[in-house]
Amino acid sequence: MRGILIGLGILLLAAAIGFGYWYYRNEKPEIRIKGIIGSEKSSFLENGQVKAILKKKYGIVVDYVRAGSIEMVNEQAKGGTDFLWPSSQVALEIFKIKQGAKIVRSENIFNSPIVIYSWDIVVDALVKSGVVKKELSTYYIVDMPGLLKMIREGKKWSDIGLTQLYGKISVTTTDPTKSNSGNMFAGLVANILKGGDVVVEADLPQVLPEVKEFFARQGFMQSTSGVLFEQFLKTGVGQYPLMGGYESQAIEFSRMHQDFWPKVKNQIKTLYPVPTVWSEHPLIILNKKATLFIDALKDEEIQKIAWEHHGFRTGLMGVQNDPKILQVDGIPASVTKIVPMPRASVMEKIIEALVDTK
Repeated sequence: MRGILIGLGILLLAAAIGFGYWYYRNEKPEIRIKGIIGSEKSSFLENGQVKAILKKKYGIVVDYVRAGSIEMVNEQAKGGTDFLWPSSQVALEIFKIKQGAKIVRSENIFNSPIVIYSWDIVVDALVKSGVVKKELSTYYIVDMPGLLKMIREGKKWSDIGLTQLYGKISVTTTDPTKSNSGNMFAGLVANILKGGDVVVEADLPQVLPEVKEFFARQGFMQSTSGVLFEQFLKTGVGQYPLMGGYESQAIEFSRMHQDFWPKVKNQIKTLYPVPTVWSEHPLIILNKKATLFIDALKDEEIQKIAWEHHGFRTGLMGVQNDPKILQVDGIPASVTKIVPMPRASVMEKIIEALVDTK
């Protein structure tokens, strides 16, 4: 009996040593980092698979708060903030101008084009009016100047046959002085008003009055894209016939609400402005200990999850980003009709002008 107990003790000791060795080899020392992110990335960071990969392979645990991209780079980064993750290169450039010395490293991680979300009855009317055209399964706003002209002239929805909708034609966006999607839409509108070319500072006296009028017509604007998209879905076509946002939002929603999505997928349409602008997602490292976060987010498994579950385009367009695996119709394999955003110094002047109208 004594021999059996001794043998059992040896086996248990060996098992404990083996487990300790396995744990040491497979669990990295914990690196807890704190940051500020755009709201559209919060569900990605809360994804259980993403959290597990970050923790197990890289030892990274992420704590964050949400803020509008323009807000986060305009405010002084507080002590204890290890990273910022806004949603545009313009936000990064603004931060460089104001607080560039604090940057340890920065790199663009994800991309998502700016789109306009709408509803089947609205899109049908816009197709008949010549503003929207369907190519294969994708809807393109081929006459962005025409759409802006309708808004500028105060055309009503009933003027294009939508008698069931009340009021004037408009596109609802987030607040461009706080949120990136609204800010990028302001840059896109300015570029369209210049004939599709990138606006420079000398063009501002010509385009700013119409940009200001475009946003003044909206009234109250949400400060984050996530909240606006939720309201778009909850209140429907009467409240939000057209809503500016990110391509990623519908893809993410379809995965996170698989019971509900089949009931609305044929009604919700994604429209691609021609041209549109890319929303890039640069990760700004402010503390050296957070540098590994950039490399971790480029992990092949994480990038796959980012596209398939959250709609963020990564890597080679059309290769890693296969739309056939998505549950959202009309997503193109690549988005090629793009105009660059105005320079950060120009966008700052646009933001200042829009702040003055509030």
